[in-house]
Amino acid sequence: MTATSIFLDKTVHVQDRVFVISVVKFVNGRFVSVTEGDARIGAMAVSVAAGPRPVTSTIIPSRESSFFVKMVAERISSAVAGIAIVSASLKGEADIASIKAIMNEMTDMISNV
Repeated sequence: MTATSIFLDKTVHVQDRVFVISVVKFVNGRFVSVTEGDARIGAMAVSVAAGPRPVTSTIIPSRESSFFVKMVAERISSAVAGIAIVSASLKGEADIASIKAIMNEMTDMISNV
């Protein structure tokens, strides 16, 4: 029996902001962290692909990024047909350009693992 997990790290530059996306792959899901600035645990949501629509709960709420964290968790859990735990520590509200860039990179990272 082997206990292997895969860890991926990627930096995304959008306008004057820099985001670091970290993904840890497990057999039954993914842990994803999105940070801006110092590496911190931020707002957190967990989503489980259970039937046609994922079931999602907010673990640590955020004023700025609660919708973003929930959306990412649901998208990842659906893509991997498992559990997604997502943490986001952002310095402010993510604009549409940032969300698109982060989601595109994350989708590539999830599908290539």
